[in-house]
Amino acid sequence: MTTDADEPPLTIDELAARAGVTVRTVRFYSSRGLLPPPVIGPRRVGHYGPEHLARLALIEEMQQQGMTLAAIERHLRQLPPDLTPHDLAVQRAVVASWAPETVETLTRAELEQRAGRALSDEDVERLAALNVVTADGDAFRVDSGLLRLGVQLLDVPLSQETVLAARTALIGHARAAAHELSELLRGAVAERDTEDVKSLSAHMHPLVVQALLTVFQRSLRQELREWIGAGRPEEPRGAGPRGSSG
Repeated sequence: MTTDADEPPLTIDELAARAGVTVRTVRFYSSRGLLPPPVIGPRRVGHYGPEHLARLALIEEMQQQGMTLAAIERHLRQLPPDLTPHDLAVQRAVVASWAPETVETLTRAELEQRAGRALSDEDVERLAALNVVTADGDAFRVDSGLLRLGVQLLDVPLSQETVLAARTALIGHARAAAHELSELLRGAVAERDTEDVKSLSAHMHPLVVQALLTVFQRSLRQELREWIGAGRPEEPRGAGPRGSSG
């Protein structure tokens, strides 16, 4: 089990509380092989880590998309066994992308319930700036597909201006990629029947989304690696171990 150095291991009760499920649910998923076994510590207490939380979040997302337990089991079996919490978050983003665009009108209490946390007025203002919520009298019109992402961004230690600039950059590049891909697909199916085009679109959508996410994830990782590496002082050429003689 991989654990983040900054996060202490969790007991099964703590894991269930963090994930918003019951202990019984955690044990049920473990019995079906949906969760990896915990590390057994002193006094035979099971210790859970970030990957268990990430898997529970992925399972919850798949359930919200209407997937049956059998379908969830099949999906998880196809994933590599050593995925990191970050990799699982990417998988969750792929699943979330299957959801149709839905806008709901919620009260403040219902909005906080969906968010899974209390929201200050400043939090709501930031969600509004991200176009996740829009005030509608005493209620809010909420983009359900973006709500979870918006709530997670509330805890990111970046200014609102930086987050909005990043959002603008992502939307611009995503639309450009979507337009270019749609033009390629349109040319490939120009001579096919309408039903064939609809079937191809349904099959291609999750594949294209996953491909874009995977390519972007790897590109961003490479950029960060080069950025971090550029900040390290270079070791003088020819420098050998101390005390060594030519």
